[in-house]
Amino acid sequence: MGLCVLALLPSAWTHAAADGRLRTTARAPDAEVAVVFGAGLLNGRPTPYLADRLDAAVELYRAGKVKVVLVTGDNGRTEYDEPNAMRTYLTRHGVPDDRVVSDYAGFDTWDSCVRAREIFGVRRAVLVSQGFHIRRAVALCQAAGVDAYGVGVQDVHDATWYYGGVREVFAAGKAALDAAFKPDPVFLGPKEEGVSRVLGALAD
Repeated sequence: MGLCVLALLPSAWTHAAADGRLRTTARAPDAEVAVVFGAGLLNGRPTPYLADRLDAAVELYRAGKVKVVLVTGDNGRTEYDEPNAMRTYLTRHGVPDDRVVSDYAGFDTWDSCVRAREIFGVRRAVLVSQGFHIRRAVALCQAAGVDAYGVGVQDVHDATWYYGGVREVFAAGKAALDAAFKPDPVFLGPKEEGVSRVLGALAD
């Protein structure tokens, strides 16, 4: 029983850290920046799960809740480019291309959160992901220094959804270690002005 309690402590931490910070798209706070996490590609296009995240980001943009969408995902291989696929989807659904900023080194949630803060200068954001992932995303971005709120996209409870829920139990352990020890991302790199440039232009 003690081992079970220890195993569930990281999940309890993510729930506590995200408490009061989860919203629907309609009730999301104004935050200027939405961060959309990658969720895989199918034949070069967003999977249905990723498309649902992007649809929520489109809603946030159309409602004036955010002014910039930061898409963060894996581009570790030439033939696999999540951020550009996400950008293409958003622009086809009405988000201007100059309002989309790409993070090509969001290899996991911690890396995406740290890079949002350190590379792109994001201080406050609405995060968009599935319900089973959003609490961990909020908790990690809070630990990385981003004042984060989360929109959890609801999906059909299929095999992928159940797999994601089970995976979160284990992923929460890594998340707790990341928050405690704050490792550098796989790739940090120089600061990028994409987000600040858009917001600065809108302020002029």
